Amino acid sequence: MIYTPLTKKALKLCFEAHKDQTDKTGLPYIFHPFHLAEQMKDEYTTVTALLHDVVEDTDYTLKDLQNMGYPDEVITALSLLTHDDGLEYMDYVRRLKNNPIARAVKLADLKHNSDLSRYDTIDGNAIKRTAKYKQAIEILSL
Repeated sequence: MIYTPLTKKALKLCFEAHKDQTDKTGLPYIFHPFHLAEQMKDEYTTVTALLHDVVEDTDYTLKDLQNMGYPDEVITALSLLTHDDGLEYMDYVRRLKNNPIARAVKLADLKHNSDLSRYDTIDGNAIKRTAKYKQAIEILSL
């Protein structure tokens, strides 16, 4: 993990935003963004990885994050990473492909979410999600 004043600020916000949430495996959700952040190679991708689901899964907005002083590059990447339910999933993936920060974070996100060893029980929904994520990884890897 890269530790700068900005990443420490994002670590704290990430923890606060997700501290009471669990993921589909029943584990504390916070482990997921921390896992992604550990794989990032620079400050902005680390911050984006930590905050990648804050707007989608909590009451925080992009404007809130902007008002907290997060850089425009991070806000833009977070905007692209926040999936609008009205947009077909693969179109959403294609839309973020050309932003290097969003692309790096989304690839790590998809790979982590595709790791079926995280699950105690693998059902049909998990297999469907993994197939969808594999297709998204292919789109982002071209």
